[in-house]
Amino acid sequence: KKKVVNELIKESKKAENVYIATDLDREGEAIGFHLMELLELDFDEENRIIFTEVTKKGIMKGLENPRKIDINLINSQETRRMIDRIMGFKLSKLLQKKIKAKSAGRVQSVALMMIVDREREIDSFIAEEYFKLFANYEEIEFEYIKNNKNISKEEVDILLSKCNNDMISVDDIIIKQKKDNPSKAYITSTFQQDAINKLKFSSKRAMSTAQRLYEGIEINGELQGLITYMRTDSFRLAPDFIIESKDKIKRDYGNEYVGNYFVKKKKGTQDAHEAIRPTNINLEPDKIKSFLSDEEYKVYKMIYNKTLSAIMAPGIIETTTYKLTNEKKVEFRGSTSKLLFEGYRKLTNDGMEEKNYNIKMGDKLKPVEYKVTEHETQPKPRYNEARLIKELEANGIGRPSTYASIIDTLKSRLYVEVVNRAFIPTEDGVLVIDNLKKYFKDIINIEYTSSMEMNLDEIAEDKLETIEVLTSFYEKFMKEYNEAEEKMPKIEAKKTGENCPKCESDMVFRKGRYGKFEACSNFPKCKYIKEEEKEIIAKCRKCNGNIVEKKTKRGRVFYACDNYPKCDFAVWTLEELKKGEENGR
Repeated sequence: KKKVVNELIKESKKAENVYIATDLDREGEAIGFHLMELLELDFDEENRIIFTEVTKKGIMKGLENPRKIDINLINSQETRRMIDRIMGFKLSKLLQKKIKAKSAGRVQSVALMMIVDREREIDSFIAEEYFKLFANYEEIEFEYIKNNKNISKEEVDILLSKCNNDMISVDDIIIKQKKDNPSKAYITSTFQQDAINKLKFSSKRAMSTAQRLYEGIEINGELQGLITYMRTDSFRLAPDFIIESKDKIKRDYGNEYVGNYFVKKKKGTQDAHEAIRPTNINLEPDKIKSFLSDEEYKVYKMIYNKTLSAIMAPGIIETTTYKLTNEKKVEFRGSTSKLLFEGYRKLTNDGMEEKNYNIKMGDKLKPVEYKVTEHETQPKPRYNEARLIKELEANGIGRPSTYASIIDTLKSRLYVEVVNRAFIPTEDGVLVIDNLKKYFKDIINIEYTSSMEMNLDEIAEDKLETIEVLTSFYEKFMKEYNEAEEKMPKIEAKKTGENCPKCESDMVFRKGRYGKFEACSNFPKCKYIKEEEKEIIAKCRKCNGNIVEKKTKRGRVFYACDNYPKCDFAVWTLEELKKGEENGR
C-alpha cells in the first residue's frame, strides 16, 4: 500500500487536524495505531473518532467525541494475531510436511473438528423404532402422549387393546393466553443465519452485501450509509433511534402497536457496537429500491423489517388444550391456537395457521377411529452454514468478524464438501482432525479456544497482560508441537509409475483446489506438472488453436483457446460458442 501511505502522509501534512476513523473493532483500533505511527501523530492527543453509522449525524457525533487510541484494544488484537500466526504457520508447515495437508489454525481447526465429529455421530447413529397413537374424530386428530417419551411396539399393542370404537369424552378444556414476543434486532450471527436460511446467501455474500450498505449507496446524488456497523455481538439499540422508531410505528400502525425494547448484556459479549439496524428508520426499503441492486434490496429489507418489528408490541396468542379419555381411561390431547392481537406480525405479515375444534366440555365423541403411525429416531443434522455459525457463537468460538472467513477457509482448503447446503468432511479434512486430536488435544478443542477468546477480552479490558497470555499459550503449544514433530507419521505421496520428463524424479499424485493432478516429487526444485489431456471442444477461429474447457480460480467453468496468453478468445457457455460457430466467428 505504498502509494496509499504516501498519499496519506502528504495530505496529513497539509491538514490542520487529522482524525483516525478506522473500523470500530479491535482490528480497526490496531490499524488506527499503525496509521498514527506512519503519520507521526501524537499518541497523547484525542484524535481517534468512531461512528457506528455512515451518516452526517453519526459522523458529526463522532467528531464531537474524540478520544485517545485505546492501547488495550491494540494489545488484545496483536495478542490474537501473534497466537494465530504462531499456530497457523507452525501447524500448517507441520501438516504439510507430515500429511500433505494445506493448513490448520486456532479457530478454523476447531470448526472443522465440529463438522468431523458430527459426521461420525451420524455414521455411528443407530435408529430406534417408535410409534404414535392417534384418536381421530371427523377431521380432528388427538394424540396419545406419554410424558413426552416415545412409545414402543409392545406399549402401542397394549394401548390398542384398550381402544375399541367406544365413546371418547371431552374431560377438560384449558384456555391460556400468552405473549408472542418479536425477536431482537440482528447481531452478526443471527443476521448471517437468516441471510443463509431466508435469502439462500452464503455468509460471505451476506457480509459483503451488508458492507456495501454500511459504506454507503448513492441516493439522489448523495452517498448515504444505510445500516450501522455489521460486525457486532450486541442486541443494544441507540435510545434516540428507538424513540424515532416508536414515532413511526405510532404513525403507521397506531399506538397499540408500539412496544418496548429491553436487552440485557450477555456474558462473554464485547458489546462494543449496537445491533445491526437502519441508520434512518424513515428510509423504507421500497422508497429506495430503485437505487439498490437486487441483493442489496433483499438484505436491507430484511434488516429494516427485523429492526422495526423488534420495537413493535408483542402479539397475543390464545391456545386451547383439549384432554379426552375413552372408556378404558386412555388419554389423548389436542390443541388449537388463535391470534387475538397480531402485534409485530402486522409488519412482517407472518401469520399463523388457526384451527377451530367445534367441541365443548362434556361432549361424547363417536365414532372415533384409532390410528398408529411408525417412526424412526433421527440423528442430529449435518452442519450447514447457519447451524455452524450458531454453534460457534454458542461455544464462544471466534468473533462476529470471523464467522464468514472461517467457513470460506474450510471450503477453499477442500476440507469440506457442500452437499444439499450441508457440510460433509472430505478425506483430507478427517485426516487433519485425527492428527490434531491425537497430538494437540489440549490446544485444538472447544474449551481451550473459548477460554482463549475470554483471555483476549480480558486483555481488552486491561484485566490481563499480553505477555502472561502469550507465555501460557506458547509453553503449552510448543510442548505438544515438539512431540508431534517427533511422533507424527509421514505420509508419502502416491507414485504414478512415471518419471518427470524434466529431472527424472518420480511423478506423484497431488491434490489441488480442483482435484487430483500429477506433478514432480522433486517440488519445489522442479515445478513440472503434467498437463491434463482435455477434450477439444472446437477450433479457435482467431488462431486455429484448440478450444478447451477451463476453470476460473473460483471454480466457474468457461471455454477458451489453449494458446492463451497469445490468443485471448474465451466464452462462458457452450451456447455462446455454438452461436459464434453458426455466425462464422
